Amino acid sequence: MFPLPGRRRRRPASHAPHAPRDIAVSGRSIPLQVREHPHATRMTLRIEPGGKALKLTVPLGLRPREIDSFIERQQGWLMTKLARYPIDCRLAEGGTIELRGVRHSIRRTGNLRGLTETRMVGETPVLLVAGLPEHLPRRVADFLKKEAKRDLEEAVRRHSARIGIRPVAVRFKDTKSRWGSCTSDRVLSFSWRIVMAPPAVIDYLAAHEVAHLKEMNHGAAFWRLCGELCPDMDDAKSWLKRHGNRLQAVDFA
Repeated sequence: MFPLPGRRRRRPASHAPHAPRDIAVSGRSIPLQVREHPHATRMTLRIEPGGKALKLTVPLGLRPREIDSFIERQQGWLMTKLARYPIDCRLAEGGTIELRGVRHSIRRTGNLRGLTETRMVGETPVLLVAGLPEHLPRRVADFLKKEAKRDLEEAVRRHSARIGIRPVAVRFKDTKSRWGSCTSDRVLSFSWRIVMAPPAVIDYLAAHEVAHLKEMNHGAAFWRLCGELCPDMDDAKSWLKRHGNRLQAVDFA
C-alpha cells in the first residue's frame, strides 16, 4: 500500500530525553547519561574514562522500566569493572601522585608562592607544592604538563630523527578517548597524563605517534616500524592497558 498524497508516515513515538541521574554501584554514586540513538537495536552500557561516569545508549522509545531493569542486571559487571578505580581520586595534601611511574607524597610548602618541585625526603619521593590548599590540584596539573612536554618533545625529536620525518607541531591536551594522535598534516597530540606512567611507556607513546608520520594506519608496516623505534613496545602496551584507567581517574579539578 502506498501512502496517500500529502500524508506523511508516522515515526515511532519516542519518550522525552532521559534526564541525567546518579546510580548506586557498590557503595559509590556514579553519574549516568542515557542517550537514545535512532540506529541502536540494543542497549549498550559504557564506563567513561577514569570510571567517573556511565553512558547508556538505547533504542528509540524504550520505556524507563526497561532501562532500569537492564541497569540492575549489569550491577555485577559494573562492580567488577569499577573496582579498578579508587572511590576518591581528588588530590590533596597527604595524598600521592605518580610521576614517571614513581609514587610521590604530596606536601604543601606553606608558602603562597614558589615552584612545584620534587625532592627526596629521607627515602620518600615528595612533590612540594606552594599556594593555598584549594589551588593544589591545579598546581600539580601544571607541573605534570610541564614535565610531560619536556619528556615527550625530547622523545619525539629522537624518534622522528630516526625515520627522517619531523612533525609540524606537538600539542598537549587532557584527552579522555585516546592517549595520542597524529593528523594527516603531521601534527602530533598527546595526553599530558602519560607523564604519570613509567618512562618506557612514555617513550612508547611517542614512538607510536611518530610512526604514524610515516604509516597513517595500524597495518603490519606500522607495527613493524613502531617495534623498531621502541623495542619494549609490547610491555609498554600491556602496562597502559592494565593501568591507563588509573591515570585517567585522577581528579585535577
